[in-house]
Amino acid sequence: MNDIATRKGAVSLKSPARRRPTRAEAEEAVRTLIAWAGDDPAREGLKDTPRRVTDAYEEYFLGYGLDPAAVLSKTFDEAGGYDDLVMLRDIRVESHCEHHITPFLGVAHVAYLPNGRIVGISKIARVVEIFAKRLQTQETMTAQIADAIEAALMPRGVAVLIEAEHQCMSMRGVRQPGVRTITTRFTGAMESEASYRDRFLQMVHGPRF
Repeated sequence: MNDIATRKGAVSLKSPARRRPTRAEAEEAVRTLIAWAGDDPAREGLKDTPRRVTDAYEEYFLGYGLDPAAVLSKTFDEAGGYDDLVMLRDIRVESHCEHHITPFLGVAHVAYLPNGRIVGISKIARVVEIFAKRLQTQETMTAQIADAIEAALMPRGVAVLIEAEHQCMSMRGVRQPGVRTITTRFTGAMESEASYRDRFLQMVHGPRF
């Protein structure tokens, strides 16, 4: 896994210093948690739960096995002279808080200013998914997405805005459902030129068709 994937503290399971537990060990850990919660992991309704939870974790955290740099590696130099904002709005975000392993759900808005190279628009959404499908903080994920696009495309600027509701706040702790966390990251001209930043924010909050 490359530096982009790990620079913000994510640990690669491919590291020689770490051994990935077996599926059997993962399932046994789920049984332990069920018993700790006060139930019987051997009862009818729960006996297959360890397998299901392990299967779910493979989906929730598939981002650890994917490389955002590889996804963004195929770029196109021919853009017909286009050099204005390229923006994807309302990219679905499904991630898990690294502090409580509870979901946070929301949307990401991502834009960049091409500097001679563009990338397929689906690749931007894919990069968001890769970083979301890891144990995360929203702040770290916002920076990781911007850094990955910056490193791969070397654009004139990048903007990322994520808004999400965290279940670790709505279901436990202060129990405040409906509160949304908003994080932003601007680089290059998107940071230094207010006109670009303002256009981005206007497009984020503009009408949906």
